[in-house]
Formats: sequence, structure tokens, C-alpha cells
Amino acid sequence: MRTRLPLVLRQLRRPQPPAGPPRPRGAPCRALGGGGGGVGPEGLLGQRRLQEAQACSSHGQGSRTPPARDALVRACHNLEGPAGLPVPEGLCIPGIFGSALGLGATVGVPSVLTGSAGDDNWMQETNQNLAREAGLNITHICLPPDSGEDEGHREPGSSSHCHRGLYRDAVPLSSIKWCFWKVCSEPAWLMADRVTDINLGRLVRGDAHECFVSPVARALIELLEKSGMNLNGKKILVIGAHGALEAAVQCLFQRKGSMTMSCQWATPQLQSKLLETDVLVCGSPKPGEIPLTWIQPGTVVLSCFHDFLSGFGLQIPEEDYTELGWKPGAAFSPNTVRTQASDIEISRGQTPKAVDVLAREIGLLTDEIEIYGKSKAKVRLSVLERLTGQADGKYVLVAGITPTPLGEGKSTVTIGLVQALTAHLKVNSFACLRQPSQGPTFGVKGGAAGGGYAQVIPMEEFNLHLTGDIHAITAANNLLAAAIDTRILHENTQTDKVRERVLIAIWGFLSWRDLCKRLVKLGIHKTDPSTLTEEEMSRFARLNIDPSTITWQRVLDTNDRFLRKITIGQANTEKGFSRQAQFDIAVASEIMAVLALTDSLTDMKERLGRMVVASDKNGQPVTAEDLGVTGALTVLMKDAIKPNLMQTLEGTPVFVHAGPFANIAHGNSSVLADKIALKLVGEEGFVVTEAGFGADIGMEKFFNIKCRASGLVPSVVVLVATVRALKMHGGGPSVIAGVPLKKEYTEENIQLVADGCCNLQKQIQIAQLFGVPVVVALNVFKTDTRAEIDLVCELAKRAGAFNAVPCYHWSVGGKGSVDLAQAVREAANKRSRFQFLYDVQLPIVEKIRTIAQAVYGAKDIELSPEAQSKIDRYTQQGFGNLPICMAKTHLSLSHQPDQKGVPRGFILPVSDVRASIGAGFIYPLVGTMSTMPGLPTRPCFYDIDLDPETEQVQGLF
Repeated sequence: MRTRLPLVLRQLRRPQPPAGPPRPRGAPCRALGGGGGGVGPEGLLGQRRLQEAQACSSHGQGSRTPPARDALVRACHNLEGPAGLPVPEGLCIPGIFGSALGLGATVGVPSVLTGSAGDDNWMQETNQNLAREAGLNITHICLPPDSGEDEGHREPGSSSHCHRGLYRDAVPLSSIKWCFWKVCSEPAWLMADRVTDINLGRLVRGDAHECFVSPVARALIELLEKSGMNLNGKKILVIGAHGALEAAVQCLFQRKGSMTMSCQWATPQLQSKLLETDVLVCGSPKPGEIPLTWIQPGTVVLSCFHDFLSGFGLQIPEEDYTELGWKPGAAFSPNTVRTQASDIEISRGQTPKAVDVLAREIGLLTDEIEIYGKSKAKVRLSVLERLTGQADGKYVLVAGITPTPLGEGKSTVTIGLVQALTAHLKVNSFACLRQPSQGPTFGVKGGAAGGGYAQVIPMEEFNLHLTGDIHAITAANNLLAAAIDTRILHENTQTDKVRERVLIAIWGFLSWRDLCKRLVKLGIHKTDPSTLTEEEMSRFARLNIDPSTITWQRVLDTNDRFLRKITIGQANTEKGFSRQAQFDIAVASEIMAVLALTDSLTDMKERLGRMVVASDKNGQPVTAEDLGVTGALTVLMKDAIKPNLMQTLEGTPVFVHAGPFANIAHGNSSVLADKIALKLVGEEGFVVTEAGFGADIGMEKFFNIKCRASGLVPSVVVLVATVRALKMHGGGPSVIAGVPLKKEYTEENIQLVADGCCNLQKQIQIAQLFGVPVVVALNVFKTDTRAEIDLVCELAKRAGAFNAVPCYHWSVGGKGSVDLAQAVREAANKRSRFQFLYDVQLPIVEKIRTIAQAVYGAKDIELSPEAQSKIDRYTQQGFGNLPICMAKTHLSLSHQPDQKGVPRGFILPVSDVRASIGAGFIYPLVGTMSTMPGLPTRPCFYDIDLDPETEQVQGLF
């Protein structure tokens, strides 16, 4: 069992009262100045008197006092002062706080006075919310950040000081039952975590009834006892705690009969101590170099440190932007370990920095971004022109072994790597990710923002509509589909004269360039419509589309198996012109592939016009340009072409742009996002992008298709693997969603791991075909043992990997991938000998055979008659020199999904061949490929809901 200390006030919970006037979020804490006796600007510069708490404690006439408040008042009456005397109900708060505040605050009205040195708006807001819940009044006093220990108890105009000063960090109300400050000539009585020497001595001596006990320490005991644990005889390790908290925790556990040890994270032989521990109490964050595997399964882990996240960056003068992109030196805060938190809870635990602030940090001008809400922005393509002279950074691709249902975590590794590079090694880096389809989000996969402490935030916005790019693709795709069927209907129901009049009427509205393309394609070299012969006008007016050759389908960004085959045109108004058709998932649209491969608005328009949608009755291709819809498609896509700027949990920048399928398309994010990011990070920076599925599919297409289109040369391949996925490739039992994993995956099994490493070794060899150094990232899970981890890393190096590194980013963020980041930097310093796998001028059949044999390990290929016919047609139409995008199962190197490991000696069957001429590739179909996923028996949408009061999404992965 793993758990985390809840931030609650024990026995003070009650229904939420009506809130008072809202306080602006993030309002600065005002500081206490030195000297002066008034409340003016030279004395106490400000006080935080929370009006919401007043509203909470002010009930209407005749209203009943909340039980929680009654309990608190009774508890206050029973408090004892430093001399063991009861604190009177009318006790005033003297000294600088009482006089400066002008308070006659009494204990009879439940009040809390907290203090801090320096601004800590997050902690103040937490205190405010908890106080409101408990029905408390709360006042927060802030001293200047450089205040000494004596500042907290200085009388106005006096140099006398008390024995103990104000905390140097904010006091969390969640760890205080009630807190009073009595400022006098005697030692201060401070009822909070950092108790006085007198309190601490009484506690150690065992006089618990005469001293104040740390509420955090008390809460640890209470939490464990309420969970049903018998503490007698348990081994407790208190690690990373200091001072009063360390002493209090040890004392209380010892009184319960526990065997208690205390040490720091740097203690020698720490692993052996952790292995013997029943309960681990963490007083400070776990360092990244301490692997989670040292903590045995079943150990109770309690975190009692303040583990909130923040991020900030270097402010750059705007006049410096014109020559450079992102200047090095930006600082980002690391993550800390939190247990028992879902991905969405972790995401909400961090408030993203304003996207305009992020844009400034990475060197973008104000007029180069279009802000969507608070945390997203579109980046205009004009930045590429401004940074033309800027050298590109290093280009890193994250790929994986052959996927399994257990998941390998490529997105998590990608995000963990850039967090390590920028937040911890202070190296400029950018992650470039695909936008996920909403189909799998509501279907079986869930979100795709990464996970744990390596994810893109806000994850709800990442996984849902983002800025509407997929909706724009859906609209453009379906407009083209409608244009096809409408053209067929009108040509079959109208005479040539009607069609000619329509075309002549719109002649003046079409650009000469658009008209010329169509006329030249027909072999007509005229500019005046009046000079066209009747035969030329008929050819120009009619496309004569053969309905049986239409390859363009309608799309929808929802998994719906019942749209895989439909009949359209059944209404009477369509005059009997019906045909069978289908819907594809939106990200399977060729327009998505066009978006991912284009490098400018002009290029995108040309690619959209080249898209082949059918053949005419003479066997010639019919394009979007022929239908006259190219301009309209470009208008619908004019905003979608701009990359979307977001951020990781640790504040490092992310481009989220395009999301083509990795089976029937190339499965990579956009060329434009990569190019902009490479300019922004500078010559010493890194851009990390991800390829879909395994290296045999996503990586091969990244090199042979995307790198051909972009002209970019990769520096390093990061190959992701997990111990449990390798066990499946080694012959482990099948995995069923929702069913607990079998012991082969949760217990050490060296033989299974060794057998499964054949797949990892094969994927390393595939990367080496392209001449790029490989770093293996082993995504570590809590069930992995040290022996298994060491074995994988050793076998990977023997197979030719530059390095192999275990990674812990899921649990600790970027700190857990620092070793990976250092390995990637070292590998990037090696000169890449990048090369393509094949020459595009080879015949289509030979290019398919090269991929099948060199990458998949097939003995040969087998073409169906239909596939051979399509190859002949595309060759005759002039498309034979395009690269190949194999459409095959991602679950195996072969065409059979159940064949794990490294299948050998198989014949790869090619059932069909299709063309995405606008995107610029030919895609052979291996086996049966579905382009519209279905919903499973238990889809993810059962878990997803919206809280109507907070408007927060619930249940998202």
C-alpha cells in the first residue's frame, strides 16, 4: 500500500459555506517593514485579512453555529499556555502583530494567525481555502524575504526580541490544528511544526500532556491506525526529515511499539535499510538517483513535505529577439515525488505559467503568437523567416520496441527527457508531439499527454479539442467528399450547356493559375473561354468520375464501428444515385498527413490540390484541384497549419501539432513544429520528437518519409523499452485489459527478460540501418528488479546501442531522466552518418521488398492481383517515384499480431496498394487494416464526467 498524507484539518470538515467576495488569484503577499509603530506604509505594509473567512464565520440571524466550529472553540478552551495555564477566551494578541493589526481578536472567534518570510501566494491560498472549509478566521503576516529570526517578535519601536523568530517558510494551515503567537519577554510559545526547545524537550522526555505535539507527526500515526495497521513491531524509517518533525515522528512511533530508524537520503547502505522497512516516512523529496525499485512492494510510503510545483523562466529583453531565438539559461523547478495521485490530479496540482510568459521565455515576439485561453497559443509561421539565420539545434527521435498492450511510454519518455534537459541540465529543449484523436481518448486508450510527473498540461485541453485543428481537418475532408458526390450527381442530371454556362459564369472569379492547371492537364492552351470548341468545353465541364474508383471517404473523430460501411444517396432528392461508402477516423484523413508534412502555406495549398480522390472513366486521376475545391480547403486549414504551444509539468515548452495515424500514414508530428523548434532552441539545444508505434513502423517512416520532406537530419534515436513488455516478447502470457497482471510480469523472471530482448536488439539494428546512434531508455516500473534492469541495459549495449539508461521520470519528473539526458547529449556529439534505406527511383515493388526484408525480417513479399494492378496504374500515372508508407499491424514485426519477439522466414502478403499523392507517398496494405476503430465492451467514456460546479473534467486518463 502506498499513501500520502492528506492535506485536511482533522475533525473540522463541514459543508462548504457560501463564499464571500473572491480574492484575485495570486495576489502578492505584503511584507512587514522594520520600525514604526503604526499601520502606515513605513510600519506594517499590509495584512492579509481574508474576507472569505469572515463571510464563512458570519451567519444570518438565528443561524446555528457549525458543529466543526463548536468543536474548535471547545478545543481552544482546553489549550494550555507555556506555564500549563488555560488560555482565557478573551486572550488578545499583543506585540507587533496585535498592535499593528489593531486586533482585539479573541479565541472565542476561532482564528488562526500564520506567518511567512517572503511571498508564498500558493501556500496562502491553500490556507485560505482550508480555513474557509473549517469556518476559521485567518490572518497572514508576511515579512521581507531577507528577514532574520528575530524579526517575527520585534515590538514596534523596540529592539527587544523573543527567543524564537518567524518561520523562514510559510506555515501550512493543513499541518496546524490551531496556531497562536504570544509575543512577550518570555520565550515564545509557538504551536506549530517547529516547536520551541521547551516543547521539544517535553516531547522527548515523554511528557506529551504538557507539550504541543506536531500535528504532522500526529497525523502520520492517525492515518496509519485508521487504515487498520498495527504499528507494534513495525520497522519505521524516517528519511530526509530534520529538527522537531524528525524528533516528534520518532517519539510517537516508539510509543506505539515500533522500531524506528532515522537517516538522510545520502546515507550509506540506504538500499538495505529500505528493503527492511515496513513504513517509510519521507521528510524531503527523493533524489532522482535513488531508484524506486529500492522500495519494496507493499511498503507504506508517507510524504510529509510541502511538494507543490512552480515554474519560471528567464525574462529576455524584447530587443534581443530579432537575432536569436530562445536564449540559454532559463530556469525551471524540478518535480517532487507524490504517491497515490492520478495523472489528472498531478496535472491539476501544477498551475501552468501563462502562455505569453512561456512564449517570451523561449524567444517569441508578441505578434508571433495567437493566444487561446491561458495555457495554449498558436505560433505564426513568420517566426521561421525571422530566425532564418539561426543555426538548428540537435534533432532527437523517440521510438520504441514493438508495442504491447502493457504500453512502453514513448510520450512519457519524450516529456521526461526535455524536462531533464531544460529544468535540470539547463539546456534549451523542445518536445514536439502529435495531437491525439478523441476517438481513442473516449475509446480504449485514454489520453496521450504522457503520465505521472512527465506530462503535458493541462492534460484535459491536450486530450480534447485543443485549438480545433482536428475539427478543421474534419470539415475540410468532408467538404471535399461532398464535392465529389455532388459533382457526380450534377454531371448525370444536367446537360453540357448548363454545365458550360455555370463554368463560364465563375470563370472570372477563378484565378488564372487555377484555371490553367485544369486546362493544361487537358492539353488545352487557351485563356479566353469564348475560343474553346464544343468538344473542349465538354471536356472542361465534365470530370466523368468513375464512382467505383472513389477512394476519398468521409471522416469523424469518434470511434464508431457502424460507420465502417454505409450507403449514401438514398433520399429521393439524390435521384437514385446511391453508392456504398464508409467513414474513417479523422486522423486517418490524407489532409492530416498533408498538414504533418507541409512546410509552408503555399506548399500546403499545392499538396491539397494534388490529392487524388478517384479516377475518371478513362483511368486518369481526379484531384481536389479538378473539383475546384482547393482554395476552400486551404481557407479551412489556414489556422490549423500553425503549431500549438503548450508546456510540460515542469514548465518546458511543447509543440503539439498534427497527428496522422502511424499505420496507414507516417505517424509523426508536423515538419513545421520541428523546424520552428530547432530554430528556437539554438545550436546547442535539443528538439525531441516522437514516432508512432515501434521503430519498425514509426521510425522507418520518420526517416524515409518525413526526413525526405523536411530535409532535416536526425542526431540521435532514443529507443524506449520496458521490462514487462520485453517479458511478453519473450513468451510471457497474454494480457487482457482490466484483468490483473500475472506473476510473470510482477515478479522477477530473468529468463523471460533475456528471451524478450531479441525484439529490442532487432529494433536497435533497424536504427543502425540509417546510421544514427541509439540510446536505449528503459522505462522503469515499480515491479522491475535491479537484476532485470541491469540485464536489459547490458544486452542493449552488446547489440550496438551507444548507451542504455534506466529512467524514473514517471515518478519523479525530469530529475528521473537526467542520466538519459546526459547520454543523449553525449550521443549527439557523435557525427551522424544518416542515410535513407532506399532510393525513391526504384520501382514500387522493389521499395516494398526492401522494407519487408531489411526492416521486418521477411523472406519475401507476395502481391495480390489487385495490389499488382494498382502498382501498375500508379506507375503509369507518374507516381512511381514516391516513398513507401507500409500499412501493417503494429503489434508484430510480421503481419500476424500474435507473433511476438522476432518472427523469421515469413512471406509478407500485400493485399492492396493505395496512394496519398498530396501527402506524397504510396501505402501498401498488409493484411486487413481498419481505418475506423470501434468501441470496446468497456469504453473510457464510462469514466468521464464533468463537475457542473467546478467545471472540471473527471475520469480522464
